Amino acid sequence: MTGKTSKIALTAVALAWPVTAVPENLTTTIVNNYGTPSGLIDMPTAEMAPDGQLNTAFSYFEGSSKTTLTFQILPRLTGSFRLAATEDLTPAFSTYYDRSFDLRYRLFDEGRYTPALAIGLQDFVGTSLLGGEYIVATKSIGEKLRVTGGIGWGRLGSYGSLGSSGSRPGFDINSEGGNFSVDDWFRGDYALFGGASYDFNDRLSFGVEYSSDAYDQERAAGIFKHDSPWNFAVNYKVSDDVHLGAFYLNGSEIGAKINFTLNPRNAPAPGGAELAPVPVGVRPTIQADLGWSNDPSNVTVLTDGISKSLDKDQIDLEGLRLTDTTAHVSIRNQQYNAGSQALGRTLRRLTRTLPDSVETIRVTLVENGIPVNTVSFKRSDLERLEHAPASAALAVAEFSDPLRFSDYPTAVEGLYPQFNWWIEPYVKTVFFDVENPILADAGVRARAEYRFGRGFVASGSVSVPIGGNLDDVRTVNDSLLPRVRTSQARYLRNNEPVVDKLTLAKYFRPAPDLYGRVTVGYLETVYAGVSAEMLWKPVDSRLAFGVEANYLEPRDFDQGFGLRSRTTPSGVIPRASGHVSAYYDLGNGFHTQVDVGRYLAGDWGATVSLDREFANGWKVGAFATKTNVSSSEFGNGSFDKGIRFEIPLAWAIGKPTKKTTGMTLRPFQRDGGARVNVDGRLYGLVRDSHEPEIAKSWGKFWR
Repeated sequence: MTGKTSKIALTAVALAWPVTAVPENLTTTIVNNYGTPSGLIDMPTAEMAPDGQLNTAFSYFEGSSKTTLTFQILPRLTGSFRLAATEDLTPAFSTYYDRSFDLRYRLFDEGRYTPALAIGLQDFVGTSLLGGEYIVATKSIGEKLRVTGGIGWGRLGSYGSLGSSGSRPGFDINSEGGNFSVDDWFRGDYALFGGASYDFNDRLSFGVEYSSDAYDQERAAGIFKHDSPWNFAVNYKVSDDVHLGAFYLNGSEIGAKINFTLNPRNAPAPGGAELAPVPVGVRPTIQADLGWSNDPSNVTVLTDGISKSLDKDQIDLEGLRLTDTTAHVSIRNQQYNAGSQALGRTLRRLTRTLPDSVETIRVTLVENGIPVNTVSFKRSDLERLEHAPASAALAVAEFSDPLRFSDYPTAVEGLYPQFNWWIEPYVKTVFFDVENPILADAGVRARAEYRFGRGFVASGSVSVPIGGNLDDVRTVNDSLLPRVRTSQARYLRNNEPVVDKLTLAKYFRPAPDLYGRVTVGYLETVYAGVSAEMLWKPVDSRLAFGVEANYLEPRDFDQGFGLRSRTTPSGVIPRASGHVSAYYDLGNGFHTQVDVGRYLAGDWGATVSLDREFANGWKVGAFATKTNVSSSEFGNGSFDKGIRFEIPLAWAIGKPTKKTTGMTLRPFQRDGGARVNVDGRLYGLVRDSHEPEIAKSWGKFWR
């Protein structure tokens, strides 16, 4: 086997190794200077963080700092994204900012006599300033001591080299970065490293290591001296979520670090703060009288009573159709982030308001005026199973496409038009600008929406900035593509009120399993135009396909109602873009999406994304886009990639709400692989109300 083949095979085995639930051995909430779980200082270990944990770590010593976001993707798999800042590394920059990604996989867990073994890639898709690969073993001795030994390449093979496994290019300040340099992995000089950590008590711990990092680039630039490979650290646990540390590095530098941890599984506020649901209404055993539905006045009274009853649980009645034995109700859930909870509360209310003769109850969930899922129950099952496990109710529930029912309810009288408005504060951020890692503006935003018929939604928002430093944003226009996103800095340098968006959207159902959307207007900060979409998604399926087409014009930089020329210094912005998309729920909390098509700059390619989604609504994911443009055409970063988060507000406050906040972090925002941002895309709208998603949160059905 050739050296190249063996490297690829070793990496493939590491990433494809079967992932199963493992005991929580060799877990830690302490991180090293690189922000990855480790009781050492610079060197990695085979330790892992608790499953699902997010770490945000800051480390600093003279002339150098690192800010790292680390996610424990699986019990054995860790991923990190890092921004490192080094002063005076090169004459071209007073401070050189470097972005990097890490992956680490534990091949074997610790046994009684054997250590845990992990393999890692450090800065594997960056400029390689921090690049290195390693294989490391860690063994616990008793409950307090952990001992580590490993072998490293790249930066981790630069001190005390034992030999070489081939040639490896060094760090190039002029490199675009961002490519998967597979041919360089586990190449070059290699060296041994090791260390130990000791837990003095529940709060205080110590670490010592022999480092194989010679800090060649920093020494060459005269930033500091490397007098010793021995490093020392002390760590203190302030609370479960905050850790402080201090370290002595290279025999010459003293530094400090702080680490904040957060686990989506552990809510800061206990759930269930909402009012308790009403009990299920149990009918008497006597035979119910029939014929009541023949009198329209009875139906009117019932409709009014059901509407008022659902209002108490903040659920909107959209439609109602009644017969002597069947009730079909359509609702709009604006409150509960778990669709199962809205469904359960609706059914409880209906058992207390419907005539005794009604045995079959159907509830249709409505999103933006279109029906997306109908759940049917026998009323006698609800009466029988109220105090049984929620899984028993799920077993008897029937999920169907609403268009398959001939008795789909008509809209209740007076339902439309509907008008809602909000005024709220906002914070607008820019990360990893050329000269500033974080920029932000704060202000006030007014939002409004007007629904004047089923499926018709007019909405808009206006922002008024109050203060901040977004005026300092400096985007490098090194892309050779039309400036579809690198012109964003000119939109951000605006201290006047701006129209964020102003759109009219129509949502519709052309046939069973099909959903449609057409949106026209000022779609986002930069673009106005028309966006049309069609989605195929059966109610009970984990698979979906979609197609989207957009016809766009760039907006004026003042974000008023004007448009600007499509001609930019690097080319003309095309009007047409669009994608074909495939979505699949992989199970076990993982979801993937693939988009193939034409991007804003006219480049063609594909975006692949993978998200881990928690039952409480948390989502953490990563994405990458490759198109038919070269790295030099794309500019710094070589291709579009990043990580994203979506956090449900209900998780933070302990009360049900559908509001979320999200963030996308990119090493570089360039013009390649860019898409228009359109609110109300169909898949996210429809999926949350379909059977697979509702089943995940079914534990809230009776709550």
